[in-house]
Amino acid sequence: MEINRSNINEIVTKASLRPDKDYGQNFLVEPSICERIVDALNLDEKDYVLEVGPGLGSLTHFVSLKNPKYDAVDIDPRMVNFLRVVYQENQNIQIIESDIRKHDVSKYNKVIGNLPYNITTETIQFFLTNATSAKRMVFMIQSEALNRFYDVKGKEYGPVSVLLHLLGSIEKLFTVKAGSFYPAPKCSSAVFAINIDETKDRESAIGTFKLAKSLFLNRRKTIQNNLVNTLKDKELVTKVCEDLNINPLSRPEDLSPETYLAIYHYLQK
Repeated sequence: MEINRSNINEIVTKASLRPDKDYGQNFLVEPSICERIVDALNLDEKDYVLEVGPGLGSLTHFVSLKNPKYDAVDIDPRMVNFLRVVYQENQNIQIIESDIRKHDVSKYNKVIGNLPYNITTETIQFFLTNATSAKRMVFMIQSEALNRFYDVKGKEYGPVSVLLHLLGSIEKLFTVKAGSFYPAPKCSSAVFAINIDETKDRESAIGTFKLAKSLFLNRRKTIQNNLVNTLKDKELVTKVCEDLNINPLSRPEDLSPETYLAIYHYLQK
């Protein structure tokens, strides 16, 4: 069922499905934008797709038209019950009530979703570390959060960006204005894709991510001091910086994902 401006009020009123702020619910009511987001996933019938937080099914409708095997996971039982009625005759779609962060995501090769702001970073981190079969993921998040994943330098740069860039690449796709939602949020949203490179060493990437997390805990301290705090060996830290040509006075945000990977490999030896 297509969700649009003409039917949104009737649906939320008759079915008692008012958006819940606790779940960060804002329903996309522009079908043309929904179709663009789904098209960006490059679907075919052989895919096994996971949708995160389908809500009323704004994206679900357009995914269903592609007819892949498809699971939609939502934590809100009201939305789950609504979608189970709407798609009860579609054998390819399974509507699951669960917290996505507790769901087994290892079997899906495509992922799509409009992510709540308050768990955006946590959710993407979860997928990068657990969605081991995923080749492409398309997410919509608040625009102001995009640089956390896209940047590889500066104040917004952090461990999740390190992990993402070591596993693959990120594409900025397009912006969605606040007026395209019901209710309208306070800011615009950004749609982007993550492409996973299957040739990358996932174990090393995740190990590097864990190392980066410890070094980013004190962003204002030098990389030398952060390494000492982590490794508890000043002589080793001096050797790491010298051998890898790292300025010991640089900050965690100054090091590229590749440099973090080099540190990880050096320490593994």
